[in-house]
Amino acid sequence: MLISTKGRYALRILIDMAEHQTAGCITLQEIAQRQDISEKYLESIVRELVKKGIVAGQRGKGGGYRLCRSPEQITAAEVLRIMEGSLAPVACLTEGAAPCRKAAQCRTLDFWRGLRDVIDDYARSCTIADMMQTGGDGDDYII
Repeated sequence: MLISTKGRYALRILIDMAEHQTAGCITLQEIAQRQDISEKYLESIVRELVKKGIVAGQRGKGGGYRLCRSPEQITAAEVLRIMEGSLAPVACLTEGAAPCRKAAQCRTLDFWRGLRDVIDDYARSCTIADMMQTGGDGDDYII
């Protein structure tokens, strides 16, 4: 399972916003410069985060984006599900997938379920606030 750049960048954007939230609303231009990500690409990611109520936008002078909740209340699982759709390691375990006709005799299904559960549990246990505590000054991310 690979997490796309949208998923990885969404986490970076939220960490950046959390670290700079005392400044009020933050423009995409500021985030793009700090994170070395295209502003156009950020727009598409932030649009999804706004739709799901993670961030809110404000137009006009002093406008930009801000977190709707505290960094302690936003989990990696929530963000990655918004951006990726599913964290399931195999297609048959994605939400809404048609039942596999071989599930009854599948010798690997329990393994995949266990892996999914470990991924879900870990991603739910990590918040934006937790990620803010790791690394350096917050402006130098490596993927």
